[in-house]
Amino acid sequence: MDVANVIETWEAEALQVQEKLGPAGVTPPAELAGLSGMEMFKAMFAGELPQPPIGVTLDFMPIRIESGTAIFQGRPGQQHYNPLGSVHGGWFCTLLDSAVACAIQSTLPAGKAYTTLEIKVNMIRALSDATPLVRAEGTVIHVGRKTATAEGRIVGPDGKLYAHATTTCLIFDV
Repeated sequence: MDVANVIETWEAEALQVQEKLGPAGVTPPAELAGLSGMEMFKAMFAGELPQPPIGVTLDFMPIRIESGTAIFQGRPGQQHYNPLGSVHGGWFCTLLDSAVACAIQSTLPAGKAYTTLEIKVNMIRALSDATPLVRAEGTVIHVGRKTATAEGRIVGPDGKLYAHATTTCLIFDV
């Protein structure tokens, strides 16, 4: 598939998701305690729970979350630039943290939550608004009783790798 077709497909998928997502907001943790990770994501994708505000702030959104995997799509823009005229590393890190952490969260049963203990990001090439869309794909490596690990990649519509990451998350009772 050529780049134009990939962009068209990605934008169509994002539009379908955006039509169902609710407004940005924060759900009190007590309301989430009885939901598994996948139940929470299904409610979010159905518009029953708000989407996280960070995605609105940084112009990215969840596209698909299944058990052990998460895909987010972002639109790099000049509002994300550092003083050198390219997308700030923090944008890469936040997009990847969302994908790898949500991949882990998707595997957690009700009554469990996580927090990021560590994330390691390698930026392979610069991003600018010349790349209209990118996707961050997170995949679980291991989920134990107390910790979990995952890996992720940011790719462009041409298949180019822009960054990759690994994370370790702490799992705890809510």
